[in-house]
Amino acid sequence: MRTLHTAPLLRRTPDGEAVPGHAVLVGGDRVEAMGPLAELIEAYAGVRVRRWPGTLGPGLTHDGPLPMAPTPRERVHALLRHGVTTVLAEHLTDPALRAAVDRGDVLVLSAPVPPHLHPGGRADLAVHDADGTCLVTVVAGRIAHRRA
Repeated sequence: MRTLHTAPLLRRTPDGEAVPGHAVLVGGDRVEAMGPLAELIEAYAGVRVRRWPGTLGPGLTHDGPLPMAPTPRERVHALLRHGVTTVLAEHLTDPALRAAVDRGDVLVLSAPVPPHLHPGGRADLAVHDADGTCLVTVVAGRIAHRRA
């Protein structure tokens, strides 16, 4: 199933220019297309549309030890609440933590890579409001966190 994610502003990179009225088309775990919302709705008639407040952009990379929490799953969820979709392998030496990261489909990298959205790329997205609070985290095309 395809989903069109849109917000008042879209950034292809965390520090990139915010563009109004654009959206990201996600199919499975991949970004299929990006562009003006009206054009994507016309090109993909009947597609499910998720409208989020704030700024939509790529998921973030966490480059330090995962936050402490009572369980490995809660440690991973603490990252998702901030829009993190990628962690570094060097911080996953505990097998239980690594298993929780894998179950959550969080991407594990050997070195940091600047996140960006592009067609064909993995659908790791985050929506942040004006004060930086993460409202939604999408990991590999699936909503993994949504602020109540």
